[in-house]
Amino acid sequence: MTTRSNDRRPANGHAATTIASVGARSLLTDYDVYLFKQGRHHTLYDKLGAHVIAGGKAARFAVWAPNAARLSVIGDFNGWHADANRLAPRGDGSGIWEGSISGVGQGQRYKYRIEGRQGQPIDKSDPFAFCCEAPPRTASCVWPLGYEWQDGSWMGARARANALEAPMSIYEVHLGSWRRDPANPAQVLGYRDLAHVLARYAGDMGFTHIELMPITEHPFYGSWGYQTTGYFAPSARYGTPQDFMYFIDYLHGSGIGVILDWVPSHFPNDPHGLASFDGTHLYEHADPRQGFHPEWKSCIFNYGRNEVRAFLTSSALFWLDRYHIDGLRVDGVASMLYLDYARGEGEWMPNIHGGRENLEAVTFLRELNEAVYAAHPDVQTIAEESTAWPQVSRPTYVGGLGFGLKWNMGWMHDTLAYFGRDPVYRGFHHHGITFSAWYAFSENFVLPLSHDEVVHGKGSLLGRMPGDDWQKFANLRCLLGYMWGHPGKKLLFMGGEFGQWREWNHDASLDWHLLEYPQHAGAQRWVCDLNHYYVRTAPLYAQDFRAEGFEWIDCTDATNSIIAFLRKASPAADSVTLVVCNFTPVPRTAYRLGVPRAGRWREALNSDAAIYGGSGMGNGGYIDADHEPAHGRPCSLSLTVPPLAVLLLEPEL
Repeated sequence: MTTRSNDRRPANGHAATTIASVGARSLLTDYDVYLFKQGRHHTLYDKLGAHVIAGGKAARFAVWAPNAARLSVIGDFNGWHADANRLAPRGDGSGIWEGSISGVGQGQRYKYRIEGRQGQPIDKSDPFAFCCEAPPRTASCVWPLGYEWQDGSWMGARARANALEAPMSIYEVHLGSWRRDPANPAQVLGYRDLAHVLARYAGDMGFTHIELMPITEHPFYGSWGYQTTGYFAPSARYGTPQDFMYFIDYLHGSGIGVILDWVPSHFPNDPHGLASFDGTHLYEHADPRQGFHPEWKSCIFNYGRNEVRAFLTSSALFWLDRYHIDGLRVDGVASMLYLDYARGEGEWMPNIHGGRENLEAVTFLRELNEAVYAAHPDVQTIAEESTAWPQVSRPTYVGGLGFGLKWNMGWMHDTLAYFGRDPVYRGFHHHGITFSAWYAFSENFVLPLSHDEVVHGKGSLLGRMPGDDWQKFANLRCLLGYMWGHPGKKLLFMGGEFGQWREWNHDASLDWHLLEYPQHAGAQRWVCDLNHYYVRTAPLYAQDFRAEGFEWIDCTDATNSIIAFLRKASPAADSVTLVVCNFTPVPRTAYRLGVPRAGRWREALNSDAAIYGGSGMGNGGYIDADHEPAHGRPCSLSLTVPPLAVLLLEPEL
């Protein structure tokens, strides 16, 4: 039997309350049950779980446990006594148990005591709980979700902020380690405190969106939230559900969108969670070749079970509906798509056609995206998908998976491998920095430099750069400038913007004291200026996903390790930004590049400027293009290209 959070009984030894008549009005209609059994009920959070009724004087409980023999609610209100408040099965074949309990209100803790047809009783948290005890405690909490939202202006206009044609610069954050209480570094800040400092910082830095690593409740802090048990509960480590609503509300009021990492790919086997929920493999596959993830030592959802698909889709829509989340980054999509993911020969089961594709997961992902965009057409779903699965970010009606965006893992791997090389050798690997342009428009890509690139011995972004300290910072600025110029939305993990030296540690705050040093402050200012220039410069985002928005000037100069390309907002020749990257520490003078028009060009940004910690080389802010043809263009610029630097230039109109 699992350990309960509280096993005390009232002083008189009797249960504090008794179950109301089973005939009390159910929140579930026959149509709800029909949709649930079909896998097409997308708002189960309104029907299952614990809901306060009767003016706050009682609660209605409903839980899916089709293989239970008996089922009770145990909690603060009955001394955790299993015989006090039994639920009754509906009798319609749904497997749902329900009932009302008087004297139950906000904040009271509870679990389900489930007695299987065989074996010992088990105590389970509510899969639909809106609130949980702060870990390591594991009880669910009765918690209404009332809140007076103040973000009407944001919600009314967010379709523009989330559009594929809009600028999107995402700051990825782990709430427990972004910034901690300076007076007590072991203490994490709460949602409300973080709302103020994070909104101010992200706004000043010019980020358009925050992406939160999972805040769905998770028992093991070191999983960073990717081992989720509470699919409808924000982590109590940082406060209450209303505190998290305030966090989102405040960021929206500051003009910043909030994206949530969401994990439908697997779940942990903690005894209070979803695993073997009613004594059987209910949410997960029974066969370990399908139901156990060998890499993460966790359970895999049974996507072929209608009720499981309804559970997951309801979770996704819950965060969009009740918490006004602006997008979902779906974790581990590749692990869902392939039956042989992280498995050797003989360790997996082929599909009905003998292939390795998980057809049930494909169906689920398509249904998920259709449901999300039908209910909330002004949000985005983002796939973390690391393979060449086709049409991940294409509509389902053309055979795609239906995501709005996809992480460009190929760009990330190639780019970091290239920047990790000593510049002396980069010329021999020139294709590593140019190859991504050839597939950049096959999907709607996000360019991710995420938390995964600064953990498990990989070192920080700054630490991965070659050379002495000056070259490391120059390389980092060059990497980020190239990224902001490249087609695709941007994502940067916290700390990368100011050159954190050490690898990310989830148990400690970022090293904010580094900003006392000019090189770190210069890197931060570079990212700030990149962001602010990016959001006001349409050529850098308006045609991110169209080949017409990109044009090589020169991708062949491996000798000098220089590339140059145009970003275009429209077919008009004047609506362009020229991006020039020098990936060596050798400055190039009188470097000629063809451009589409004569006249004055403004040097809008230069990563080698002294204010960013560079050497101060450049073109004095302006340079004139003459009528000397070059690179197939009628005009050209004779540039000074600084060492390990990126230039962004635009024609003066």
